[in-house]
Amino acid sequence: MNAAVPHPVANGADTRPLVVHLVYALGVGGLETLLVDCINRMPAWRHAVVCLTRYTDFADRIQRPDVTLHALGKAPGLGLGTHLDFWRLMRKLRPTVLHTYNLAALEYAFTASMAGVPVRIHAEHGRDAGDPHGLNPKHNFLRRRIAPFVDRFIPVSEDLNRWLGEVVKIAPAKTLFIKNGVDTDKYAPGGAPAADSPWQPGDIVIGTVARVQDVKNHRLLVEALARLHASHPELAARVKLSIVGDGPLLPAVRQQVQDLGLQDAVWLPGARVDVKSLLHTFTMFALPSLAEGTPVSMLEAMACGLPVVASRVGGIPEVVDDGVQGLLVPVGDVEALAQAMARYAGDADLRARHGRAARARVEERFSMRAMLAAYGDLYAGLCRRKAGLAVTA
Repeated sequence: MNAAVPHPVANGADTRPLVVHLVYALGVGGLETLLVDCINRMPAWRHAVVCLTRYTDFADRIQRPDVTLHALGKAPGLGLGTHLDFWRLMRKLRPTVLHTYNLAALEYAFTASMAGVPVRIHAEHGRDAGDPHGLNPKHNFLRRRIAPFVDRFIPVSEDLNRWLGEVVKIAPAKTLFIKNGVDTDKYAPGGAPAADSPWQPGDIVIGTVARVQDVKNHRLLVEALARLHASHPELAARVKLSIVGDGPLLPAVRQQVQDLGLQDAVWLPGARVDVKSLLHTFTMFALPSLAEGTPVSMLEAMACGLPVVASRVGGIPEVVDDGVQGLLVPVGDVEALAQAMARYAGDADLRARHGRAARARVEERFSMRAMLAAYGDLYAGLCRRKAGLAVTA
């Protein structure tokens, strides 16, 4: 069933090409934050967001009044009826570009092709915890079968770029590596902290912002905090942990915190829209993920001048040089994670030095401006070639 929320549209015909962004759901997350930023900052294009399942009030972050939201209400499983609903919607909206995100949305490039959408782009932002190396043969077979209906695959890290070519066997001419980017004016050192943070001046706060699901490995982070407290009793009273985000494993993480007796040291405020102010309550940023592309939340933290403790996985080593902008640890190694966090907790000078380097790295290589220009050039080039349209940014 399709549900649409139209926004007011200006009088007169709007001749700008329409880009439809297809995601599994629209809620708080790094991919979703990037999507909303692109929509808000690309005025040469009209935009619509289609969610295979649902959207939340996170959609209120879309600031443009001409954007429509559509939820298809897909149930678990193949969802053949959803393909029909999507085909009908594409025939109604008549977009010039379909931009799909991650595996769940990929197969709809075929449906869009059948509906006459001339340009189809697919972005890979990361892999699932159940297949962290992207080796699932059924999934990769699907990617190869759908590839003829995709004009360009967009990996957001060199790791994903290599995987698409070497493992999935997507032709290099079909891929374009575009780095994720963040707003370094909005995310910067020295901002006002969140007023409801429970931590006191002098506390050393390990913070993370991520959907609470298997791939982000929050339970390892809680276990590492317990080990840090046990092995460094001189730091235990001051070292705290903030886990910002919602997701299916949040109740299990809350129970773990209680079982370990860490209620006074761990704050779980759930999903928040004031991420910038929360980052200003952190002393360091931690991300012990099992798999990653180029995590937007980590880039935002680095832009705020925070050093990073993270898994050496996916696109993270492309952003963080171990011992320069942060400390990288093996995936799943709780002891290494605890010791890395303890190293920062006990050395304010090291935190400051790595935090400055983190800010400089984001400014140099991961700007919002460069990312938007790359997507705009890609859209315009394919529209010119496949739809005969000239777009002026």
